[in-house]
This record gives sequence, structure tokens and C-alpha cells, in this order.
Amino acid sequence: MEELIATIARGLVDDKEAVSVTADPADEEGNVVYHLHVGAEDMGRVIGKQGRIAKAIRTIVRAGTNKSGGRATVEID
Repeated sequence: MEELIATIARGLVDDKEAVSVTADPADEEGNVVYHLHVGAEDMGRVIGKQGRIAKAIRTIVRAGTNKSGGRATVEID
């Protein structure tokens, strides 16, 4: 899942080297939090107008984890 998030983000930003994704360990309920880190100048591109791109990324990740039985959220740092 980390690679999927990174691939999506690299397609949106200019500084592809600054993109990194880290994951917190799953909690007792199976929830995983993914942290997407991008350069400061590319933050607006990843968030999008009114947060539409960020919401789309979260929707894709949520759909991918529903099949495996877990839950995931994405935080953009």
C-alpha cells in the first residue's frame, strides 16, 4: 500500500525525490495510518483544490484495505 501511495504522489509533484511514505504499526483494531511526506512547494498539488486530490487518494487506499479486512487512513505531512 505504501508503494501505491508513493506512486500516486510522484505523478503529481515536481520533486519526486522528496516523496516518502511511512506507516504506523496497526493498532489493536487493525487500523493503519500512512504518512505521506512531500516537499513544501508540492503540498498544494497533492492536496488539490478544496482537498479533492487528497480525498481521492484516501478513497483509493480505503478501498484497497477493505478487501483485506483492515482499515487505513492517509495523513499528508
